[in-house]
Amino acid sequence: MTRKRDDDSKTNCPVESALGVLGGRWKGVVLYWLLKGTHRFGELRKRLPNCSARMLTLQLRELEEDGLVKRTVYPEVPPRVEYELSAFGRSLEPVLRGLHDWGDKYKSRLRRAA
Repeated sequence: MTRKRDDDSKTNCPVESALGVLGGRWKGVVLYWLLKGTHRFGELRKRLPNCSARMLTLQLRELEEDGLVKRTVYPEVPPRVEYELSAFGRSLEPVLRGLHDWGDKYKSRLRRAA
């Protein structure tokens, strides 16, 4: 079940709705890394060194609540928790790959301008 957002009823723009779910500094990056496969929390932390553990936890919870990420807890001691994209989350692959490619072009442009 998805979270009810304050602005859901205030917009007819699909881009605004999408950015409402994907917005934030870390969600897109988390989703991008999960495209590559299942990750444990510690693995994601290593890939996002500038993201605090608290922020990563919040972002993962929201992505899970929105149905984009699946969280699996294994009954072991200590517990093992893995994150992966849901089928709905996988539908973002072309968008995330497009953002990746655009980001590469943008970084190249900045380097040429410097």
